[in-house]
Amino acid sequence: MDIGKKIRALRLGNNLTQEELANRLELTKGYISQLENNLTSPSIQTLFAILEVLGVETHEFFSKPEDEDAKIVFTKEDFYEKESPELGSLISWIVPNAQKYEMEPIMIELKPGGQSRIDDSHPGEEFGYVLEGQITLVLNKKRFIVKKGETFYYMANKEHYLINTGGSVARVLWISTPPMF
Repeated sequence: MDIGKKIRALRLGNNLTQEELANRLELTKGYISQLENNLTSPSIQTLFAILEVLGVETHEFFSKPEDEDAKIVFTKEDFYEKESPELGSLISWIVPNAQKYEMEPIMIELKPGGQSRIDDSHPGEEFGYVLEGQITLVLNKKRFIVKKGETFYYMANKEHYLINTGGSVARVLWISTPPMF
């Protein structure tokens, strides 16, 4: 663990100069510089005082950031797919475990005449981008034609679903926030 780097990041996050931090701790600017450059190590008492001034609990400082090992790039092998032959659809969850994030993207492929499942109203918002074909967005019984290269965006507080009324396969990138798919 790079203690100096973490202290510097916290100091900067609090919009403090080295001198301001040093003054609050009755230390010297040079000492703070040495700490941040790992040229010296603080005593436990000094470290606790620094963390208190920076507004960080000791356990937070030493815990691994949640996103440090978070996967950033996902490949086809990471996707989870579910086919619904009765609906004529194939859904691919393209970010595994997206329920823990703020939004959930899926890729939905609809055969001609196929449709997504009907979603009841729920809190949140949804966005879609038609990659191939043409779909009809049904939003509370109102219908909207959305063609390749076009997008849709709506509040999800009304019943909604997609239908492929065209003659070729339709593919849509569909994103929900909060995760609902």
